[in-house]
Amino acid sequence: MTPLQLENLKKIGNDRVHVGYPLGKMSTFKAGGSVEALCEVDSSAMLKEIVEFLVGESIPYTVIGRGSNILVRDEGLQGVVILLEGEFEKIVKEEGQRYQVIVGAGTSLFDLLLYCRDQGLRGLELLAGIPGKVGGATCMNAGGFGGRIADHISAVQMMDRDGTVRWVGKKELRFNYRSFSRPIGSVLLRILISLTPDSQEAVRQRIVEYLKAKKQRQPLDQPSAGCVFKNPPGDYAGRMIEEAGLKGKTIGGAKISEKHANFIVNTGGATARDVLCLIDLV
Repeated sequence: MTPLQLENLKKIGNDRVHVGYPLGKMSTFKAGGSVEALCEVDSSAMLKEIVEFLVGESIPYTVIGRGSNILVRDEGLQGVVILLEGEFEKIVKEEGQRYQVIVGAGTSLFDLLLYCRDQGLRGLELLAGIPGKVGGATCMNAGGFGGRIADHISAVQMMDRDGTVRWVGKKELRFNYRSFSRPIGSVLLRILISLTPDSQEAVRQRIVEYLKAKKQRQPLDQPSAGCVFKNPPGDYAGRMIEEAGLKGKTIGGAKISEKHANFIVNTGGATARDVLCLIDLV
């Protein structure tokens, strides 16, 4: 971006625009460089103004959640990264529907699970332990233990590049294994989630059980981005990596976890290049 473009962006976002933000350190990998600018957006009006400005200036932009499933290049990123906060972190019950909730894309999965526990709503416990946000989990169709978030999504609200805000129903949504197809440049705003009633204690217990299972199998105490490779049909990537003798393989500060071979962890001081070299090796 030019200095003038940065200045104009800051006029829109005020003190919520951070120039040269260390995005890599924010990510759960704790590796990689900075982004030209990071914008914390707390309202639909602000988001529309920023997106219209970026599109008009041909400045690349992307929206991330908590940075739990990304790897930032060591050289950093050009353009703008947008974080959704404020009104996008709210959870409200759908009017007239006892077991449907509208969840802001900037809501953390942890907060959503606490809400479901307190309201006695079952279905999303399998997301326990995933350190992301609802928007990111939707875009990745996050899941585990035989389920996925798409199983409970009835509609999504998105903003297109031209600023148009619309709801898209379940029949039009295209979810696949760890992916969700949507128009280029569109931003997820809110997700309508349908759940099933249950007791608070039953929901709490399932969350605890899923967390316990993950702690036993996954290196949750080390910086990582979760599972790196998708499972091929009929098999598991972690098993195949272990069978290839790569469990524990280290390049620089990056290491294929000895606890779960589909995890690459930062043992301290890893660069994005270290991680990419391990990925290429696998």
